[in-house]
Amino acid sequence: MAAAGHRGDESVARAHLSDPEPAVRAAALGALDRMGRLTPADLAAGLADPDPAVRLRSCQLAARYPAPDLVPLLADEPLVAETAAWALGERGEAGAVAALAAMATGHDDPLCREAAVAALGAIGDPAGLPAILVATGDRPAVRRRAVIALAPFEGPEVDEALRRALDDRDWQVRQAAEDLLD
Repeated sequence: MAAAGHRGDESVARAHLSDPEPAVRAAALGALDRMGRLTPADLAAGLADPDPAVRLRSCQLAARYPAPDLVPLLADEPLVAETAAWALGERGEAGAVAALAAMATGHDDPLCREAAVAALGAIGDPAGLPAILVATGDRPAVRRRAVIALAPFEGPEVDEALRRALDDRDWQVRQAAEDLLD
């Protein structure tokens, strides 16, 4: 199936979009992307697929496309939600800031919070700053990501958060803060 993408065989790839096996459907999406024939409708179908592996692959691919909307996937199971957050950050999608901020401060899964914080930093919209500042008090991996996500922002609250991070018990948080303050 994956060979169809390398051979440029769109009809074979499209035929496998409805395969009963999720891995084959995911590979078909990748094949269409590889040959530059993936459409917003293909992505939308992949994002709505009943299998999380197909939704995950669709989120990965959607990072390079302006449509369809990925915000609903932030409420999906953790691996899909994390990937949707990453893709929104890759897109620089300012319209997703409120949803990403909610995820960064309220999701149960720390990897999802970390991905949302990274996306907010990548987007750099001031509306995301409060959530990033909250994340500087989360678990170590989220705190590290939050400190890095502060890079596009300025202001006294950012300076204060970076100064606090200099005394963090996690050396990587301290290092990230030092790097940004230099």
